[in-house]
Amino acid sequence: MTIKGDHTVAPPTPGYRSGFVALIGRPNVGKSTLLNRLVGHKVAITSPVAQTTRHRLRGILTRATAQLVLLDTPGIHKPHHLLGEHLVKVARSTVGEVDLVLLLMDGSMPPGHGDTYIVQLLRHCATRLVVGLNKQDLVAPERAAELQRSYRSLVGDCPFFGFSALSGVGCEQLVEGLSQRLPEGPPLYPSHTVSDQPERLLLAEQIREQVLHLTREEVPHSVAVCIDGVREERHCTRISAVVLVERSSQKGILIGKGGAMLKAIGTAARLQMQILIAGPVHLELFVKVSPHWRRHPGRLAELGYGNG
Repeated sequence: MTIKGDHTVAPPTPGYRSGFVALIGRPNVGKSTLLNRLVGHKVAITSPVAQTTRHRLRGILTRATAQLVLLDTPGIHKPHHLLGEHLVKVARSTVGEVDLVLLLMDGSMPPGHGDTYIVQLLRHCATRLVVGLNKQDLVAPERAAELQRSYRSLVGDCPFFGFSALSGVGCEQLVEGLSQRLPEGPPLYPSHTVSDQPERLLLAEQIREQVLHLTREEVPHSVAVCIDGVREERHCTRISAVVLVERSSQKGILIGKGGAMLKAIGTAARLQMQILIAGPVHLELFVKVSPHWRRHPGRLAELGYGNG
């Protein structure tokens, strides 16, 4: 499914730059929020829950002088199951497949062990590195210089950009800095395209986002969504989906008393889908228990968590 923006850009001029930029970092440093901010459309789902991103998502930012293909990756963390191992593998493999790596860090606090681990990982990578210090809106002015020094001592001589993905402050300077470091070349996608993700993946993610927002903490990591069917009808798009959980107790939480929770999830997801599809949506949701699906290679493959 190609998501189109609301504007077109003039044909590329001499010296035009284009390339792939990987967003790498710990869980919850704001990679998905930044992707959506820069692209100007909701390409990646967001939530306060760690490891929200499970797929390598592409957002495409086209300017008059450059086109950036931004790859949002799962947060790098210590995995506790097969799904976690897959997510880390996706993030690590992306580093060697792009023109530029944007190492995203939570600039509102000193670097931690997770940041140190990722920096050590990237030292063996030949791809050019840019460091982004997010959440600058949370940094008191008297602490800004001290925090930046702590990150510079960890990363070394790399370009640094401070910004807030939430407010947008500093994001324009970040885009300019990334653009200048991409190789010269023509656009890789039509100028109106902001994502090229498969339709069913985007629809499933809309449902999973609402699960993350509306259910208790013990449910989100155990949830997967499978789109069973998408059928275009005269007056609406009819979508059928199954929400997978690992335990019967989680199924009860998702359904809620009298089906209230499942209805709330479906209503919120449907509203987002209607924005995505630009038309009316009829959504049917079902909940199914699939014990230990995160540890089952076959089940992971069926859900799109393959060897990538």
